[in-house]
Amino acid sequence: MSAVVDWLTAVSGPLALVVIALLVFTEAALFVGFVLPGETAVLIGGVLAAAGRISLIVLMLVVVATAILGDTLGYEVGRHLGPKLLQSRPLRRHQQRIDGAQRFLRERGGWAVFLARGTAFLRAVMPALAGSSRMPYGRFLAFNAAGGLVWGVGVVLLGFFAGQSYAAVQGVLGKVSAALVAVVVVVGLVLWRRSRHRQDDGVGADDAAG
Repeated sequence: MSAVVDWLTAVSGPLALVVIALLVFTEAALFVGFVLPGETAVLIGGVLAAAGRISLIVLMLVVVATAILGDTLGYEVGRHLGPKLLQSRPLRRHQQRIDGAQRFLRERGGWAVFLARGTAFLRAVMPALAGSSRMPYGRFLAFNAAGGLVWGVGVVLLGFFAGQSYAAVQGVLGKVSAALVAVVVVVGLVLWRRSRHRQDDGVGADDAAG
């Protein structure tokens, strides 16, 4: 993932926007989230928006739209493939976590779709599980759209304000201090991502044990 981050920060703004959109779309639609969580790309997009390389409003619109559309495709994949999907290679290796996610879906229903936005693993598999369980599409769409809006805008703004903080320090204290803040911001984002993954693993393990 670090290579993708380095590449995103080096390319032009429009190309970075296209790549971010593709990562967010395919995260749940094609289970790319197992390898490349779209959330990290969205964070970097927010930083690029703070630097003026991407329009903040356009970025938020693109992230929210592709998140909703990607999850819709994931839902359709689950609805049409059903049990065969759960036996596929990407999911078979995560059977305990899948069992926990299915239990979460049975207990919370549409709210599980909304809350799944908060962790990378659930974000990648929940739409397909909702489709496989035959959740009515209207109900899925309502919770999916709400989750996509909250998640998309929130993560973009998190990256945006992190980038703005760096720019403000650079203007006031100079490049050395700004570089130190940049290191703190990057480390903070990395630790935040790791903590989200640990929470995701804990939820899957607890649900499976229950």
